[in-house]
Amino acid sequence: MNSGNKNLARKAVAVVVMVTFLDLVGISPVVMLFVTGVAFVVWFIGRRSGKRQVEEIFQFYMSADAILRDSDRRWYGFEVAEVIEDGERILELMPDCPPLHYFALGALYYQVGNYEATAEYLSRLLEDERYDERHRAAPSPQLRRYVGMLRTIEYEPSLAPQSLAAVRSLERARRKHAEHLLTESRQFLNSARTAGRAVVAETSAAEVASGLLAEPDRLSPPLSSVSPPPPITEVLHDVYRDEKQSC
Repeated sequence: MNSGNKNLARKAVAVVVMVTFLDLVGISPVVMLFVTGVAFVVWFIGRRSGKRQVEEIFQFYMSADAILRDSDRRWYGFEVAEVIEDGERILELMPDCPPLHYFALGALYYQVGNYEATAEYLSRLLEDERYDERHRAAPSPQLRRYVGMLRTIEYEPSLAPQSLAAVRSLERARRKHAEHLLTESRQFLNSARTAGRAVVAETSAAEVASGLLAEPDRLSPPLSSVSPPPPITEVLHDVYRDEKQSC
């Protein structure tokens, strides 16, 4: 019996126990039927929602693999952005996404030149043991459903051949290129920071030089504020007038 059948059996037993308890308490059969129906509807909706989330993960894998593998096709920017957005949304809904999901996102960000996001996701994958499959010992219900569907299509490839091919292709790319992509992304970031510091230094030097060149102008008064000397005739007239008065 697989994990899905075990979960179904446990839930059926839980429903039987609940109905028996309600019967012992003295609840009417109509109320018991209503409670059972509500429980079944809630279980069915939760099961469909969980299955849809898992299907979205595999759909993201297929889209990401198509973009990363087919380098000859010229993808539009909005196409890649939409796939990245889907991957980010799944990452928010699933607390413990598969490590392959982080590689796919990091590789897509590298494709669009966002090296900071690439370094963030791939550093988690390669340098943090918590993101390794072997350390996922307490899975969330979403991760358990994902692994269950993954093993099912691995045992029976005819059920979802495209999904399985995308997973295997991304796994190969992860083994071959993850470390290289991380190293290159960090080199790009370091080069950008170095270039940024050089631009800041050149700007500061230019400001200092312009300040030194402008300093003499600040020390000397402007020409508009300097009044011209009086004519020589007025000066002589004032001098003679003073001499006559003194006499």
